[in-house]
Amino acid sequence: MFATLPSRETALELFKKYNKTESLLKHALTVEGVMRYMARKSGNDEEKWGVIGLIHDLDYEMYPEQHCTMTKKILEENNWPEEYIRAVLSHGWGLASDVEPVTLLEKTIYAIDELTGLVVTSALVRPSKSVLDMETRSVRKKWNDKRFAAGVDRSVIEKGAAMLGVSLDDLITDCIMGMREVAAEIGLKGG
Repeated sequence: MFATLPSRETALELFKKYNKTESLLKHALTVEGVMRYMARKSGNDEEKWGVIGLIHDLDYEMYPEQHCTMTKKILEENNWPEEYIRAVLSHGWGLASDVEPVTLLEKTIYAIDELTGLVVTSALVRPSKSVLDMETRSVRKKWNDKRFAAGVDRSVIEKGAAMLGVSLDDLITDCIMGMREVAAEIGLKGG
C-alpha cells in the first residue's frame, strides 16, 4: 500500500512510461489542469484531483483496445489507492468501463474529459491559437457541427453536465478557465 498518496511526479513518471506521444501528454496535462481548477472551485483536494486527471488515460497509447482495463491492472500493480483507481475508471463509464461516476470527483472527470478535446480543437482554429482569449460562445458555435472535432462524444459531455447539475455553458466556461492556467504547458498560449 502507498505509505503516502501518489504524487504528481509519481503519476507523471508512470504516465510517461506507457505513453510517448506529445498529444496524449498534452491531453493528460489539460485534464489535470481542469481537474485542479475544479477541485479548488469546489473546495476539494487539488493534488488528488490533479493526479487523477493526469493519469486517467494511462493505458490509452499502448492498450487502446483494453482502455481502462489495463489502467486498473497497472495502478493496482503500483499499489495505488482503490479510491483513485475507481475515479480513473469512472471517466470511461459506458465507453470502456462499467464504473459509474458517483462522487463529485468522478462526475467531474467524466464530464470534462471529452470536453477538453472540443475546447482544444476550438482554440486551435482561432487566429490566436489560444485559450487565453477564448470565450464559451466560441465553443458553443462549434457544438452542433458534428464534423468539427468529430471524435468528441457530445452526449457524454451533456450527460456529465447533467450529473453535475450545471449548464453546458457553465461547464465549458470552467473547462476554459482551468485550461487557461496551463495554457503554456499544453501549447495553447498562442503567439
